[in-house]
Amino acid sequence: MNDELKIALIQSNLVWEHPKQNRQNFSSKISSISHPIDLIILPEMFTSGFTMNANQVAETMSGETIVWMKQLSKEKNAAITGSLIIKDNDSYFNRLVFVHPNGNIDTYDKRHTFTLAGENKVYDAGQEQIIIDFKGWKIKPLICYDLRFPVWARNTEDYDLLFYVANWPKIRIDAWDALLQARAIENMSYCIGVNRVGLDANNFEYSGHSAAYDVLGKRMDAIPQNKEATEIVTLNKSHIETYRKKLGFLNDRDVFTLK
Repeated sequence: MNDELKIALIQSNLVWEHPKQNRQNFSSKISSISHPIDLIILPEMFTSGFTMNANQVAETMSGETIVWMKQLSKEKNAAITGSLIIKDNDSYFNRLVFVHPNGNIDTYDKRHTFTLAGENKVYDAGQEQIIIDFKGWKIKPLICYDLRFPVWARNTEDYDLLFYVANWPKIRIDAWDALLQARAIENMSYCIGVNRVGLDANNFEYSGHSAAYDVLGKRMDAIPQNKEATEIVTLNKSHIETYRKKLGFLNDRDVFTLK
């Protein structure tokens, strides 16, 4: 079990519907990380941008991007995660893939498809939450629009880290900032959000605002807005344990059942 977890947040522009070019761009950014890290987090739909043209760029779980993630994870001896468009049987999913250095894979399908953009008409919604066990840390992954639904993120499993990958547009970035911090505070966990930058083919602008918060909602990073950046943050188990024991807020959480 690691008391510390070093995480690289990669805030990047994305080439519209061009998986090969995006993989190359991320390979370059990741190879430039010279310090040892445990986990690399990429944005939502990192191979394509937030497209509804699923049939143009969808891959399978044995496709080129999964092979690339496995190879890169092994080379860097670090887990790598982000979401991409996956075709599973006859359905499309906005699927987060978490690749461990040993080649094992955990997946999470986006629960809250973004109806405003018609995501619900193209992609099937996931039904299952997951907790990833990585180096003794309990990690809960979610995707973009999930951030607006706190019940789905509620810390009933005593997880240590909650993270979101996103294509969250600049026009609503104030909500992103506020909700990320709120999820950290209410769940007494680290909370990380990795968002993209740049302009997509639908003329939506993205300003980044990727961030990392500790269990008290204190900002831990210095990631610049509106431009590409890679930042490493270090999480500490002792920080979680100290404040959960001292404050005990999770002991008073409500008991409920999701349907």
